[in-house]
Amino acid sequence: MVSSDQPPAVVRRGTNLDRVGGFNDTVVLDAIRRADERLSRVEIAAATGLSGQAISNITRRLLDAGLVREAGRQKSAGLGKPRTLLELEPTGQYAVGVHLDPAVVTTVVLDLTGQVVARRRAETPASDDPDVLIAGIAATVEQVIAEAGAPRERVVGVGIAAPGPIDVERGVVVNPPNLSAWHLVPLRDTLRVLTGLPVLLDKDVTAAASAEKWAGGPNGRGSFVFFYLGTGVGAGLVIGDEVVRGSSSNVGEIGHVMVDPDGPVCFCGRRGCVGETSQPRYLVQQGIHAGVLAKGIDLDDRHAVDVAFAELCDQAAADADLPGGKVARELIAALAERIAKVVEDIANLLDLERVVFGGPHWDQLAPFFDEAVRAALEERFLVRSVHPFAVTGTALGADVGAVGAASLVLDHTFSPNPSVLLLGPAESAPSVVVGSAERLMS
Repeated sequence: MVSSDQPPAVVRRGTNLDRVGGFNDTVVLDAIRRADERLSRVEIAAATGLSGQAISNITRRLLDAGLVREAGRQKSAGLGKPRTLLELEPTGQYAVGVHLDPAVVTTVVLDLTGQVVARRRAETPASDDPDVLIAGIAATVEQVIAEAGAPRERVVGVGIAAPGPIDVERGVVVNPPNLSAWHLVPLRDTLRVLTGLPVLLDKDVTAAASAEKWAGGPNGRGSFVFFYLGTGVGAGLVIGDEVVRGSSSNVGEIGHVMVDPDGPVCFCGRRGCVGETSQPRYLVQQGIHAGVLAKGIDLDDRHAVDVAFAELCDQAAADADLPGGKVARELIAALAERIAKVVEDIANLLDLERVVFGGPHWDQLAPFFDEAVRAALEERFLVRSVHPFAVTGTALGADVGAVGAASLVLDHTFSPNPSVLLLGPAESAPSVVVGSAERLMS
């Protein structure tokens, strides 16, 4: 389990100079969001460094805009009158998040507090046809907005998390290895046209790390790696409470780290890459060869592979004394060891505090990973005498990629210095009091 002795969330400081109202608005919103308890205006001033008059003006604007609300009173320590407490207004803004995984498409709507208020999941069409898939995503976006009861003018945008690599400048999905029909697909702009909403495109692992930072509680603070386990693998990084993206926003491409020199040939030409040896397809193939899965499974049929992979995990979780269960468990244990090696390298290189596992296959693999990975890292983490390294799973479930995509949109509301520059222009955008829509459009 993660230690409860976590570093406090970092609150950005405002400035009392003139003509920076939009910046200061986001500083105050961010302080209210990050606080473990409701804050009074006096406490917000102390946290942000802004003057009492500035806080009074800003909170009035935020209350008028419906982004925060008054939430009771706090008794004064002296003889003064009780202080009014403030918290986010959940219905103040909404964001849609879409996670495009080669096996499943997940769509969610978040309110301003980051809570999921509507969700849908559907299998990714086997054909991978980009036009068909994007049209389906656009239709689902409209459906979940309606299901959430979100007023259209308060939906600030759509975030979409896609497998990399991506082209930041053009909003294009370049050539993901597990979506064979996708090559230089202009996903961002096509979805913007179909929905009429601002659209943000980011990598799936970056979105997942952002979700953990946004809504993961103690797991999302400080410096950690989010290890994504889906049709492929990837690593999202948060260093010092900031999501790391790299020079082209393609950080986290760890699939070609070699973990087994005698492993299968990867499409890159080398053997034993962690991405290739972590795919459900490879595990199912191993299960067939070991005799614990039936022969004749079509390894090119993603749905059939997912069903067989679930069966393999079920066998591994069954009585280990049974022949099938023992072999299946050995296959999954070997997978955990390969991934532990990659986590070890990342943790030692970046001096991280924890690894957070998640993704579509995490729930199936969790029973086999925790102790195995923890034990391996206890031996290999080089600065363990200085601070511990925690191993944990996301509390956000299988929706973490979609939640992260929507969180990236909401981050534009709260972040004085948004680092995501992935949105293309749109003909129109909803007006947001703190300028988040303007940043989405920049």
